[in-house]
Amino acid sequence: MRINNLVEGFVAKGHEVTVLTGLPNYPEGAVYAEFRREPKEFSSYHGARVIRVPMLARGKRSITLALNYLSFFTSASTIGSYKLRGQSFDSIFVYAVSPIMAAIPALILGRLKKTPVFIWVLDLWPETLSAVGIIKSPRVLGVVGKVVSWIYNRADYLLLQSRSFDENVKRYCTRSISSDRLVYFPSWAEDDFTGETTVASDLLQRDESVFTILFAGNLGEAQDFPAILSAANSIKADLPVRWVIVGDGRASEWLSKHVKEHRMDNVLLLGRHPLEKMPALFAVADALLVSLKTNEVFEKTIPGKVQAYLASGKPIIAMIDGEAASVVVESGAGMACGSGDAKGLADIVRRMGELSAEDLEKMGKAGRSYYLEHFSKETLFCRLEILFKKATVRRRDHR
Repeated sequence: MRINNLVEGFVAKGHEVTVLTGLPNYPEGAVYAEFRREPKEFSSYHGARVIRVPMLARGKRSITLALNYLSFFTSASTIGSYKLRGQSFDSIFVYAVSPIMAAIPALILGRLKKTPVFIWVLDLWPETLSAVGIIKSPRVLGVVGKVVSWIYNRADYLLLQSRSFDENVKRYCTRSISSDRLVYFPSWAEDDFTGETTVASDLLQRDESVFTILFAGNLGEAQDFPAILSAANSIKADLPVRWVIVGDGRASEWLSKHVKEHRMDNVLLLGRHPLEKMPALFAVADALLVSLKTNEVFEKTIPGKVQAYLASGKPIIAMIDGEAASVVVESGAGMACGSGDAKGLADIVRRMGELSAEDLEKMGKAGRSYYLEHFSKETLFCRLEILFKKATVRRRDHR
């Protein structure tokens, strides 16, 4: 995870890092057996101190997930504040994946410690809740919006993973927020994807007789697999293409059933595998696929896999709108069509499948160069370190 990278990176820079988190239970939904046996073994991470607060495990149902979220920010706000009593910090950083309420403990600690709080906004709330169909009630969405506004207005800095987040975030900032405190701060690729791949994949063998397209990540409704399979089916007779799908999610069962019922032997479902196996698997592919449904929220988001794809040096095929499509095209790393455009996706695959190995290699190298210029971990960490120092000086000057 990128937050792990951040912790490792700042420890390596000589900073003292403390992590306030819950009990390890993601993604299985139950607290790890290893943690239950030896909880002390999980009290540090690469030189950082880890403070854990009690919380309910995520489980497998929506109600247990909601209780998991509620129990964490309640516990972290109270027990977490108690465990960190008497300690001072220069900056407090929130890795704000869903839910945004996880930022509340940081704001409480920031007020208690008189420390600037940075919230890295990785999802747009409440828009994302509406976009994926989790909440449909306008009244409930309105309540969530008020919570989001309360959080944004009390943060010292809001770091935005996409430039397109700016307008949505400002909508909830009822207090004026200066431009230097609303900062574009994109994601980077995990270390696994940034080095040379020297080992062969034990999940899939290279096959020169077919054009191999790989999708890796969450298998959900938002990824629009009906459109992907429609494109796969439409070019089956025209071009020897192997569609490889790695990961799991809510659409996994439907996907498996559909592929089996329609005898789509050109689609391989490999299931979920550890991150460390992905670089070798990427190396087997001729192109990497990213997709998201048409949606006002999604088109403002850059999926994390885009950075991993760019860093891996492989051509990218994108069925996506907005900023992510712009990155793919602007970088020269691949080709893009609109979200949900199965015909457009099929056309792109045909065109890319006819390119020479040299042309595909050029695309991959262009993407890699773009990644190093715009998304490299080292560059982003230096930017964040400068922000932390600037905020500390500003806070001292106002005391």
